[in-house]
Amino acid sequence: MQKAVRLGSKKVGPGNPVYIVAEAGSNHNGQLDKARNLIRLAAEAGADAVKFQTFVSERLVCRQERLADGQSLFELFKPFELPYEWHPELMNLAASLGIEFLSSAFDFESADLLERIGVAAFKIASGDLTNIPLVKHIAAKRKPIILSTGMGTISEIADAIEAVESAGCDEVILLHCVSSYPSPPGAMNLLAIETLRRAFGVPVGLSDHTTGLEVPIAATALGIDLLEKHFTEQRAQPGLDHSYSLEPDELSEMIRKVRITEEALGTGEKVCAPQESKTKYYARRSLFARRPIPKGKTIQRDDIKIVRPQKGIEPGLIDLVIGRAARVDIQEDEPITWDKV
Repeated sequence: MQKAVRLGSKKVGPGNPVYIVAEAGSNHNGQLDKARNLIRLAAEAGADAVKFQTFVSERLVCRQERLADGQSLFELFKPFELPYEWHPELMNLAASLGIEFLSSAFDFESADLLERIGVAAFKIASGDLTNIPLVKHIAAKRKPIILSTGMGTISEIADAIEAVESAGCDEVILLHCVSSYPSPPGAMNLLAIETLRRAFGVPVGLSDHTTGLEVPIAATALGIDLLEKHFTEQRAQPGLDHSYSLEPDELSEMIRKVRITEEALGTGEKVCAPQESKTKYYARRSLFARRPIPKGKTIQRDDIKIVRPQKGIEPGLIDLVIGRAARVDIQEDEPITWDKV
C-alpha cells in the first residue's frame, strides 16, 4: 500500500483526490505582474498548487554552450529567472488565495531559499534526476519531494530514491514524464505509471507536456495521485514554455474533467448503484402466470412465462417453483411470488 504524502493541508496518495499542480514555470516572462496573475489564474481554475522554477542561469548552464542555431544557452534562460526577492510575495499571494506555492529548485542556493520561505515540498526536475548531489541536498531538508522522471530508467530512478532515503527523507512522489516539448500523445507510455507504482510503492503522478486534455484525463483514469500541467495567460506569447501550455479556460476545463473522471472511477466494488434501482425493476425479468393456475394445481413449466418487470420470483429459481402446488388461485399475467406457491 502506498504511503500518502501531505502537501500543506492536503494528502497525495491512494484514496485522495488527484492533486493538481498548475505549472507556471517560466511563463512569467520575467515580469512580476505576470507571475502574480498566473497565481490568481491557477487559484480561479481550481488548482491545488501553482509551481514556478527557481534557478540562477550562472548555476544552471555553461556560458559558452550554444544551441544548434548558434543561440547562447545562457542567454536563452537568463530572462526567465524568477528573482529571489519575488518569492516571499508570491508565496504569500498564493496562501491568501488558498493554494500552495511550489517551485523546482535547480541549485543548492535556490533550494535553500525555498526552505527559508517555508514551501510545503520541493520539486526536482527531470533533468536533475541523476544530479545526486542536489537530490541529497534537497532530501536532507526532510520535506516531501516531488521527483520528475523524464528521460529516466528504472535504475536511475532507484538511485535517486536511494539518495533521497539515505539523506533522511521518506516522503517521495514520483512523476512519470516524457521530456519532449511538446510531447506527442503516442510517446507518453502511460502504462509506465503502474510500473513506477509497483516498483517503488510510492504515490505516482504525471508531469504532462502534451498540448491537449486527453492525456491528463487518461492518466486520471489510470489512477494517478498528482497531475502537473503547464499553463499560461496566452499561448501566443514568446518564451520557453508558452507553446505547449494551457490557456486559463483550458486549465479550468482540464480540472473540471479530471474531477468528473475521478468521480466516475468510484470505489471498484461491483454493486447495483442507487441510480439503477428503478431501471432494475423494469429491466429484470421474473416469473408470471402464462394462464390461470387454480388453487391446488401442480405448477408445470408451461404454466410459467419469464417477462419483465422484476415483480415475481427471479428466473434462476424456476426449478424450485415447478412441481409445487398453487396455494391460491393465480390469474393470468399475475406475478408468481413465494406466498402463492
